Amino acid sequence: MSEGGSVRAVAAADVTALKGLIAELGLFPSEMLEGMLAAYLARDFSGGVWLSYHARGPPASAHRGPDREALGTGDPHPIAVHPDRQGSGLGTALLNEVEQALHARGERLLLVEMSAVPEFDAARAFCLKRGFAEEARIRDFYQDGEDKVVFRKALAPSRR
Repeated sequence: MSEGGSVRAVAAADVTALKGLIAELGLFPSEMLEGMLAAYLARDFSGGVWLSYHARGPPASAHRGPDREALGTGDPHPIAVHPDRQGSGLGTALLNEVEQALHARGERLLLVEMSAVPEFDAARAFCLKRGFAEEARIRDFYQDGEDKVVFRKALAPSRR
């Protein structure tokens, strides 16, 4: 991250570049992004934490959405770093910023869910290297032969 860039909250001006990043990575249909960001851009922060990294070159982005059914629990989806910048520390920097923001708000758990297909091997390794543990595996969740893997990381010491 020696490029002189900065991490900041996502703004409306970032949407076009972030849609391009999402499309490039094939994370989900990029046209969904505007709807996902609508509440946040309207300053309704109950929709989570949306951050982006800005410097010369492609952007990077991280989002943490709340789990409406559990107190102080949510999941980052996605942490998106352009292939040309993967391995540069941007994903780690964005995850650290998300974790700090959530911890400051008193949140306690961070969950990450993803497919167990080989295309996500690097993403699963990223989670494990950053202190997440595999908490659950739901066989055949997405389709026959495609499991869902759930990773968990405590943001604050457990009270148990």
